[in-house]
Amino acid sequence: MTLPTRWNPFQTARFDPFRDFDDLVRRLGTQDLISREYEKTMEMRMDITEDDGQYRVAIDIPGVRKEDIEVSVDGNQVSVSAKVERESTKEDEKTICSERYQGKAYRSFLLPSEIDAAKAEAHYDGGVLSLALPKKAGNGSRKLSVN
Repeated sequence: MTLPTRWNPFQTARFDPFRDFDDLVRRLGTQDLISREYEKTMEMRMDITEDDGQYRVAIDIPGVRKEDIEVSVDGNQVSVSAKVERESTKEDEKTICSERYQGKAYRSFLLPSEIDAAKAEAHYDGGVLSLALPKKAGNGSRKLSVN
């Protein structure tokens, strides 16, 4: 509960352009539109672990068919993309609320060492994409003699 305050006409007469602009944006609902648009994007959360011979990556991609997931390895860069499709509704049904994402999600990341793409494996089960990414033998660096 707020306490009653005495009105002071000189206190509200001051011009504050930043506060006025912020009020204008709130009234138009632009911030709500931006946050709602962000909520529609699908996040791919992941865990990466490493041992001596390989990296193991677990990426959460729920609601996707394994045929719609693409994984590519180029050196030490790994890219994952997934296409999410919504089931069609019946003709006599009317959608009241839909919070499901539809579209394409993409994630790319770099690892400290190069990956042996020929031995890399990917498995998708229960909404989790598991990647086994063996490190390339040798680090590809060498010492150069100075002549």
